[in-house]
Amino acid sequence: MISPASLSPAQAAARLEEFTVIDVRAPGEYASGHVPGALNIPLDRLGEAVPALKSVSARGSLLVVCASGVRSTRACEILADADIEAATLTGGTSAWEGDGRGLDRPNGARAIWPMERQVRLAAGSLVVAGLLAGRRFPAARWLSAGIGTGLVYSAVTNTCGMAAVLSKLPYNRAPQPGAGLDATLDALQG
Repeated sequence: MISPASLSPAQAAARLEEFTVIDVRAPGEYASGHVPGALNIPLDRLGEAVPALKSVSARGSLLVVCASGVRSTRACEILADADIEAATLTGGTSAWEGDGRGLDRPNGARAIWPMERQVRLAAGSLVVAGLLAGRRFPAARWLSAGIGTGLVYSAVTNTCGMAAVLSKLPYNRAPQPGAGLDATLDALQG
């Protein structure tokens, strides 16, 4: 498979008006700050949006964004399988903001940790819990071994099962009023 086109924050900003920007992070992450004009389609629901994105891509270019570029690269691969061409933002919203570019933040939006940080907290906590519990119940050390194995598998395959599970938590799923996939699909159709 051909790698998707990857644009630096400066390149993307210079051409932002040409793109329909799709943010594939969880709704909570998206609400805590996103590239101006980005629409939210969580990666785990991207398949539902393929017909709308196919019609949008026929009218113009798509730029797919996430926190670091990992999920947006995966999204571009999924879209390529559906014959939809899309570019990804190198380094995601972290690089965008690090380059001095502003993020849209709805008033009153509470900050949600980026998914990578949530995964590190959950994985680290489970490893420590397994080691501590293993002092009294030696079999509990298998929890730490399982998490460690999952992290290695995640790195090798560039996927993350724990992120998929964490994205289902209520604070990661709750869209802002008037937002959500249906509203995004309506905006794409309009």
